[in-house]
Amino acid sequence: MDRFHEMQVFLAVAEEQGFAAAARRLNTSPPSVTRAIAAMEQRLGTQLLARTTRSLHLTEAGQRYLEDCRRILAELDEAEEAAAGSYASPWGHLTVTAPVLFGELYVAPLLGEYLDRFPQVTINALLVDRVVNMADEGVDVAVRIGHLHEPGQQALKVGEVRRVVCAAPGYLERHGRPEHPGQLREATIATSSASQVVSEWQFVDDGRSLTVPITPRLVVSANNAAIHLARLGWGMTRVLSYQVAAAVAAGELEIVLDAFEPPPLPIQVVFHNRGRVPARVNTFVDFLSQRLSQDAALNPSHRHSL
Repeated sequence: MDRFHEMQVFLAVAEEQGFAAAARRLNTSPPSVTRAIAAMEQRLGTQLLARTTRSLHLTEAGQRYLEDCRRILAELDEAEEAAAGSYASPWGHLTVTAPVLFGELYVAPLLGEYLDRFPQVTINALLVDRVVNMADEGVDVAVRIGHLHEPGQQALKVGEVRRVVCAAPGYLERHGRPEHPGQLREATIATSSASQVVSEWQFVDDGRSLTVPITPRLVVSANNAAIHLARLGWGMTRVLSYQVAAAVAAGELEIVLDAFEPPPLPIQVVFHNRGRVPARVNTFVDFLSQRLSQDAALNPSHRHSL
């Protein structure tokens, strides 16, 4: 077994945290994976993986070697792509990530169109509500809400979203429309733990930051559930403007306290900007940036129409 293949096996075991899962990923047998790791450890004269009957984790030497393997295999992929001409025409595998709801509403519908244009490209879309480490997880392009990028990455702003408080017209008729964020202390509120801030909301009052403590009657694990409750007229919620754009346009929800909203958050398309950028990344970034920047729900010039 050549050393590059051994590195690929080791990388799979480390990322999948198991021999059987690594074997499934590599489409091989668990015994062959076990033999490859054993041969690698014997040749290197050190233990890379600490194993018990219930767990597997990297040793200190294994962690260092994992980082070297990632770098070497990435350089090998880059060399092969250059030889195959993927820097001239889109070809190969693309991994992208985006927040769950944003990805479902805005990114996923565009993926098929891009793939139809470039039939030699395949895509893996990782839709998760966490900040993915692009280098560690092999992500080529990320869509992020907020100022979230690192050195060596380029970020293109394609729009922005607001943090909005909203309720159904029926709820506002029964309980009144709040004129100041302080009135939220008496409101019936449903919020999502996905927002990471469930005990207080930030606003701006006369140019100054204003923190309003809230006591939600109901906390759910997904934004969609909180939005659905608000649409039913049960209470108020606070989400990002794109998440309720369709409901606001349909008259199912109304935005309140917009004069007190904090500054909007940028939507950015982020990608690595070190060395040559493969054509599949360049074309996807261009395509995605153009389409998202044209979406009215993400365009700040449509502030009151969402």
